[in-house]
Amino acid sequence: MPTATSPSEVPPGIAPGEVPPDGKPVTKLDTNALTPDHPRTVWTQGDGKTVGVIAQEGGCGKASASVLEQSASTVKIEILETLPLDKQMCTMDIRFPPLTVQLSEPLGERTVALTSRQEQK
Repeated sequence: MPTATSPSEVPPGIAPGEVPPDGKPVTKLDTNALTPDHPRTVWTQGDGKTVGVIAQEGGCGKASASVLEQSASTVKIEILETLPLDKQMCTMDIRFPPLTVQLSEPLGERTVALTSRQEQK
């Protein structure tokens, strides 16, 4: 099951709430697992197998996205912010990088369920 994150396919500077010019907004979303301030922008590109999300990262964190599960009715996508194990000086900014994941079949009418978490590596 392909799950690669690919920020390079999305134009830089896409803000939370914005969809890239070649993207089609996804409206069937389950965002109950996200914190209230987490971006909820999702879109498809091309043939519908590419799904884009706006992630959230800050300071020394690095965001990535992966497909956890694909069923006939739902696609579960996890947004992960990886933080360094070592104590270090980090900026106090928040960034909203656009990321994409690849599905095995076009999204179609399926619901996208978003989750997010942080881990240290």
